[in-house]
Amino acid sequence: MAAAKTQGGAPLPIRVYAVADDSESVVSHYRGALAAGARLVIGPLTRSGVTALASSKLVGVPTLALNVPDRAVSLPPNLYLLSLHVEAEVRQVAQLAVKEGRLNAFTIIGETPLLRRIHQAFVEEFSRLGGKIIAEYGFTSDAAGLTRIRQAVGLEMADMAFLALDFPRARVVRPYLGALALYATSQVHPGRAGPLAGFDLADVRFLDMPWLLQPDHPAVMVYPRQDFRDALDLERLYALGIDAFRIGSALLQGQAALPLDGVTGHLSLGRDHQFVRELTGAQFADGKLLIFAGKQ
Repeated sequence: MAAAKTQGGAPLPIRVYAVADDSESVVSHYRGALAAGARLVIGPLTRSGVTALASSKLVGVPTLALNVPDRAVSLPPNLYLLSLHVEAEVRQVAQLAVKEGRLNAFTIIGETPLLRRIHQAFVEEFSRLGGKIIAEYGFTSDAAGLTRIRQAVGLEMADMAFLALDFPRARVVRPYLGALALYATSQVHPGRAGPLAGFDLADVRFLDMPWLLQPDHPAVMVYPRQDFRDALDLERLYALGIDAFRIGSALLQGQAALPLDGVTGHLSLGRDHQFVRELTGAQFADGKLLIFAGKQ
């Protein structure tokens, strides 16, 4: 809605359907939207909802789903995907590491389902690109466990470490990793945690969206911001909404294939009608967050 207002209004009237978190609700409301004359649909947001819609054989107008299916499913011709899918981000991190000449990695894994997904995606892509996982370590805050990690780093068998960790866990482990090249995902982004956060994560490289890394970027600064009290997940969803409106407008004009300098990344239409988000790179240095690359 903020994007529509900023760009002088939507090309069509916008109607919002509040759906429950179940497949039947998604399909029922989609059918209702079509019956009401919808020419474009944006949503649903959940993976199960996207799967249900893709399997429903109802998709008759351009539809931009805001996630990916939770299983292999054939996508209808009018269904497009734009998501914050973490596996796509992790693949770009692995590609960045290999591009920078890193081929032998230690990995450190958090215990949550999300962090385990991040680790698995990194191992798969890094290995596909010719990289080798030297050793895997589970996250620990125990002094003995952290000392073992430091000793392993000292053996100089790896030229990098991938941190499948969030910010609180990464700042515990970082002092034990020495001068090893360090890579992580946007999960380590501390938001406005203050300068100490930058020192705690010195030299850690990660990828995130321009909305959070480049607030002064011309494609970003034109949109109003909400105060989410540093809840970065809500910031990212808000940014996803902005790009969803812009892509939806392009779909109505038959211009989906055009690249877009979005607030969630540089967007282009990839295989299977899935939009690819090329993210911005950043690194902590001297207590500051520095941008080291744009489009990867």
